[in-house]
Amino acid sequence: MALCLTLGLSPAPAVADDVAIPNFWDPKAQLERPDLTGLRPIRFLVDDDFPPLHFSGLDGNPTGFSVELARAICERLAIACTVQVRRFDTLLDALADRQGDVVAAAIPVTASLRQRFSVTGPYFKIPARFATRKDRNLPPPTAKVLAGKIVGIVGGTAHEAYAKAFMPGAVLKPFGDLAEAQGALKDGKIDYLFADGLGLALWIGGEASEGCCDFAGGPYLESRFFGEGIAFIVRQDEENLRRAFDYALQQLWKDGKYAELYLRFFPVGLY
Repeated sequence: MALCLTLGLSPAPAVADDVAIPNFWDPKAQLERPDLTGLRPIRFLVDDDFPPLHFSGLDGNPTGFSVELARAICERLAIACTVQVRRFDTLLDALADRQGDVVAAAIPVTASLRQRFSVTGPYFKIPARFATRKDRNLPPPTAKVLAGKIVGIVGGTAHEAYAKAFMPGAVLKPFGDLAEAQGALKDGKIDYLFADGLGLALWIGGEASEGCCDFAGGPYLESRFFGEGIAFIVRQDEENLRRAFDYALQQLWKDGKYAELYLRFFPVGLY
């Protein structure tokens, strides 16, 4: 059985300095800028504890990929915006209660979320990735390559479910959390690690890995397992605002601002 790889990117990712930059915007869809005459200042609601998407900067102000992308949207649309920090688990209720206008945080888009709110197209997806030790020179993973190999996964996750479905020949070794699995890979106790690409990228580029490892193969973006991605969230009665954000996101991709922000916050690319 071949590994199922669903990129969901159109066209193929752009590459800058060997970092692939994802593109979630259909070049054939030419979105129009809606009329924003009389639009009030937009209040973004964010959390400050999920780097590199949203976190507190050295000056104490919120920053991160999602936050700076939100600010770039405001600049592109020439509208006034503010950023309010709240606890992650209160963001959606605050939006529903009109304490803010847009949630700019890593809340996965799901069917239940769509029932309560309106969302833009995804501006980010967290792929699943394989990692392996550099010194082992293992080939990119395929069903044939993985046969008999020890593949670490975090137990009880979508990555484990995906591995069970599409890696029948691999010897799956579950771990209690990602840090434990990363330690096993670093120590050479497993051949490959299949896990959350964001967590792996931060580890690979950080001090804890000591440069031991790198990505291999992928990315894997099968929505049935890994979700629809992350989008800006607005109330359902703010359709004009949603359309404006979708327009601005497409323009930011076209003019290179999206790539600039991606490279700033993801020096070890997830793709």
